[in-house]
Amino acid sequence: MTKPTSNLLVSGPAGDTDPDTGTDTRDRTWWLWLAVPAASGVGLGLAWWLLAPGGLNVISGNPALADPTASAGRLPRDLVLAGLLLLSGCFTAVLLDSMVRRPGHGLRTFLAVLGGAVGALVAWQVGLLAAQWWGPASSGSDGFSLRSVTALLLWPGATALVTFLLTLFSLMGKQPEGPPLAP
Repeated sequence: MTKPTSNLLVSGPAGDTDPDTGTDTRDRTWWLWLAVPAASGVGLGLAWWLLAPGGLNVISGNPALADPTASAGRLPRDLVLAGLLLLSGCFTAVLLDSMVRRPGHGLRTFLAVLGGAVGALVAWQVGLLAAQWWGPASSGSDGFSLRSVTALLLWPGATALVTFLLTLFSLMGKQPEGPPLAP
């Protein structure tokens, strides 16, 4: 019926090798779940500076909001970065959901959340750097900056929450694997 545990570990090919070729089939791309979100923070930081008031101000085009020291542009500037980070977190979670059936889902989720946190920090710093390089000269904290630093938690938070919800919905839709109960 069943083999003893010691025979299971020694008999047959290992769980991580291909029985035909004997090559290792483990997923070696685990580090991408950390590196890709962190690297994509560069693009998000540039997009933040391009779109937000006080930066290039592409969204509104309002000359009154083009000044980075204007207090009317502070909330929209923070909301542009928050929206970009929220969208990135949802996109990361959808990518994670497509790989939910493969082993190592917990590690991928942890690395994606950590990568999202690093990516949010990178986006913030790249946006500030772009404002220093290409924006008008301003005095310290009155220039292009992020007033609500908690917006940086949106990317990892959205990744974790949407991954949880997608996994929950997929588990709720599964049929039980056992035989049906007799009345």
